Amino acid sequence: MTSNRIGVDVGGTKIHLLSLDADQHVLHDRRIDTPASYDAIVAAVAALVSEAGDGTVGIGAPGSTSPLTGLWRNSNIVACNGRPFHADLQAAIRRPIRSANDANCFALSEASHGAGRGHGTVAFFTIGTGLGGGLVIGGTLIRGAHDEAAEFGHTGLPWLKPEDLPPTPCFCGKSGCVEMYVSGTGLAKDYLKVTGTARTAPEIVAAARRGDTPALDALRRLQLRFARTCANIVNVVDPDIIVMGGGMAALPELVEELPPLIARYSFSGTAAPLVARATFADSGARGAALLWA
Repeated sequence: MTSNRIGVDVGGTKIHLLSLDADQHVLHDRRIDTPASYDAIVAAVAALVSEAGDGTVGIGAPGSTSPLTGLWRNSNIVACNGRPFHADLQAAIRRPIRSANDANCFALSEASHGAGRGHGTVAFFTIGTGLGGGLVIGGTLIRGAHDEAAEFGHTGLPWLKPEDLPPTPCFCGKSGCVEMYVSGTGLAKDYLKVTGTARTAPEIVAAARRGDTPALDALRRLQLRFARTCANIVNVVDPDIIVMGGGMAALPELVEELPPLIARYSFSGTAAPLVARATFADSGARGAALLWA
């Protein structure tokens, strides 16, 4: 029986498959554009898995399966919402699969073989267009009774300040979710709200690096909001390390400069966790493969 593990990271723009051997060496690596329709996504994933050959199959994707209905939910790949995504993939692939939220897969990979390796409690954030979260304790991915654990982006922004008000509406139907403040989308929304000028997150960061005051102020607000969010996690689970992935993890404001700001909002005022960038850019697919570990 093969010990190979196949992991598929289904994203909004790309689908990435890795096949790994027992020592985590890459046997097969393939990326394709994500199709637009639900049926085409299912067929594309099945074709990639068939091409990769034998092995267990793990799938990571935005959202998760509802334990109550068996239907996929809360995905920014809206074609998958309300559909039996896990069951349909399994039928198309014709072998048992395991599936999880993509941020959970990132967390599992980084806790097992990446920046969180050797740490007991690893909290993970992926920050890009949106904000995802994952939590691994003692090597075990924490998914919760309803498969909704570590949805850090959909906790309320803590310790609200005047500039945070009124709470920003979120796509989930609530208002004041952290993701609407701490993300590329949140940075752009905040900059527009304060300046009246529309700029993308990369444009705001580039302007800040040139010394543009409104952009610097927006980046500072993002940083402090993220520090408060991380402190909230410290006050609940007190992780040994916080690992950062996603495009905006390149910012020193969200990694190197963060620990003392987190400590300021911790219960003791001194709890400064380690903060590190993810080791692997492909941790989504790696973590999906590890769902069978």
